[in-house]
Amino acid sequence: MPVIECDVAAAAERLGAAGVETRAGNTDHERWRAESPEAVAVAYNGKVVVQGSRPHRLASVVRNDDGDDADGAGSSRVYCYFDGASRGNPGPAAIGWVLVADGGIVAEGGERIADTTNNRAEYEALIRVLEVAEEYGFSEVNVRGDSELICKQVRGEYETNQPALRERRVTVRELLAGFEDWTLEHVPREVNDRADARANEVLDNE
Repeated sequence: MPVIECDVAAAAERLGAAGVETRAGNTDHERWRAESPEAVAVAYNGKVVVQGSRPHRLASVVRNDDGDDADGAGSSRVYCYFDGASRGNPGPAAIGWVLVADGGIVAEGGERIADTTNNRAEYEALIRVLEVAEEYGFSEVNVRGDSELICKQVRGEYETNQPALRERRVTVRELLAGFEDWTLEHVPREVNDRADARANEVLDNE
């Protein structure tokens, strides 16, 4: 849940320019509210709180372009953790992701995806975390995941024989090319535990 310290009047103007309408708040403490299909932004004195299943879309518009956001999104580099989970392989699947910058966790999320395999879920999680990092305006990404196969396929160390995985690898490489610099590192599961938890929470709550 991003908490963004900013000029809330200027943030409302940025939302309006992006086609997102603001309306009066629900309480005396709320300056205004703005809603999208997957998130809601609520303004208070000096800050905006964004909630929902995909808060990053509104947060990327609201955030302070001068780089002094409370969630750390103003820095140029971010660590991107991703994980995919499939119960049945193939079976019910979900993804989890976390963005971490100098100021701490910028954003995190988990969502259900169509039934699929572990490897496809891992790719979907990687794609999502890169999309979120791009929306937040980061120029450098240090990506970390606990799937050695996916990391080595994307880096070109392993071949990708399955057409569906090849397509996803192409998508990942295109997203990575949009950043000024990137790294992709395989890490132990315990290092990736927060992204893993976000994915499994989704499946546990079904």
